[in-house]
Amino acid sequence: MPEISPAIHDPQGQEKQQQAAGVGILLQIMMLVLSFVLGHVLRRHKFYYLPEASASLLIGLIVGGLANVSNTETSIRTWFNFHDEFFFLFLLPPIIFQSGFSLQPKPFFSNFGAIVTFSVLGTFVASIVTGVLVYLGGVMFLMYRLPFVECLMFGSLISATDPVTVLSIFQELGSDVNLYALVFGESVLNDAMAISLYRTMSLVRSHSAGQNFFMVIIRFLETFVGSMSAGVGVGFTSALLFKYAGLDVDNLQNLECCLFVLFPYFSYMLAEGLSLSGIVSILFTGIVMKHYTYSNLSTNSQRFVSAFFHLISSLAETFVFIYMGFDIAMEKHSWSHVGFIFFSILFIVIARAANVFGCGYLVNLARPAHRKIPMTHQKALWYSGLRGAMAFALALQSVHELPDGHGQTIFTATTAIVVVTVLLIGGSTGTMLEALEVVGDSRDTSLGDGFEVVNNRYMTRFDDEGSPSESGFRTKLREFHKSAKSFSELDRNYLTPFFTSNNGDYDEDDDINNDQHHEERIPFTRRGNFNNRGLNF
Repeated sequence: MPEISPAIHDPQGQEKQQQAAGVGILLQIMMLVLSFVLGHVLRRHKFYYLPEASASLLIGLIVGGLANVSNTETSIRTWFNFHDEFFFLFLLPPIIFQSGFSLQPKPFFSNFGAIVTFSVLGTFVASIVTGVLVYLGGVMFLMYRLPFVECLMFGSLISATDPVTVLSIFQELGSDVNLYALVFGESVLNDAMAISLYRTMSLVRSHSAGQNFFMVIIRFLETFVGSMSAGVGVGFTSALLFKYAGLDVDNLQNLECCLFVLFPYFSYMLAEGLSLSGIVSILFTGIVMKHYTYSNLSTNSQRFVSAFFHLISSLAETFVFIYMGFDIAMEKHSWSHVGFIFFSILFIVIARAANVFGCGYLVNLARPAHRKIPMTHQKALWYSGLRGAMAFALALQSVHELPDGHGQTIFTATTAIVVVTVLLIGGSTGTMLEALEVVGDSRDTSLGDGFEVVNNRYMTRFDDEGSPSESGFRTKLREFHKSAKSFSELDRNYLTPFFTSNNGDYDEDDDINNDQHHEERIPFTRRGNFNNRGLNF
């Protein structure tokens, strides 16, 4: 006979476990409620020195600190039991899906070349620069020394940005549409790039024998392109299903919504089952489902799924920041390596500068004078490189993958970097953005870089070919920049009619109504709400 667990014969033990679970859930709900209420109060009083993410982090720090002072950390740890599987399976997927699902195609594709440059090339540069500097710092005995591949793993995971604080300030104060598109688009694709780089370096470390540079590139493309293809394929499949299944009727609304909610998790589990990245897959599923599948839903279902994913992503992200603060106060971190934390913060600042200003220079080479990215926008993009849930998740994963305390050192440094960037940089973001004059409620009758009005709609403006006297390098950059126009035409003429029912016409909700003014900035009202005439982000 199979052995039966002793817990089954211990009713009192089961009762205590149930009681501990109930108290833990109650504690988590109380902290979530407190975080949302505090965030609402801060927004209502326009107190930008403590953003919502910072408030959630502080709540976790305070609860964990009180537990340590009262010597009840063991019991509270039992109540607040947190498993890695819960994080990766239930908290992270809705956050990443909502990032892709909330992406608006018009400003994204009008800045497509710049966004891809910052998120792909820039993230690669930032990862390599951070990894090399951390390795050199260890060689020079400035900080705890890690093997070179593990330094590159750390550089990859810490390059994942989470500018949720900056974007919320953009929404409150109003911002240039192109700057918002750059910050948001770069952060969305940056996550996919950082995950793919991290997984590639992890595979290189575990199979270090016989690896060469060519195989590293192959493994990276396998992870990134394979995960992206899985996500895009699931998204297109869902679009065709909702187009031809005839579910957009009132009595089938529940079935329609249930199927829509299941497809993102199907994409995530499919990629994980194929040993790919579920996070990258679900990100691109969100982008495709918003652009194609969403328009095939009934009006009521559209309202429901938008509200549903916004709700669960807000809950998940708030819980993640609370847990990060709680974990910092409760766990035994490798605080003996303070030099590793200090120099890591310095190195990621340098790497972020190399990313933004280097890629900004390349993008401006490809753009005409009236479309160049201003230096103030580049500084705002550089300052927007806060670290958050994605870096924390990958660092949590590294604890199990790296031996001899290396993973714990990386995890401690990452949590410290998240705290510093969220609390200090996030708290000063509003002041910095106002000093750069990139936010505010000022309005302009011009549309700014990359947009023009055609029949009362925002349309992307593309310029003619460069002059024959231009260098071959700049000409190639211009050709890459024009790929956004080619994709927009392909999407409008072929993809949208095939996967949706609107025959290539954009939804009216995304268009600009027939107004006498067109704002360059995200519309702003005194109450902090959006004006419906502007582009919704």
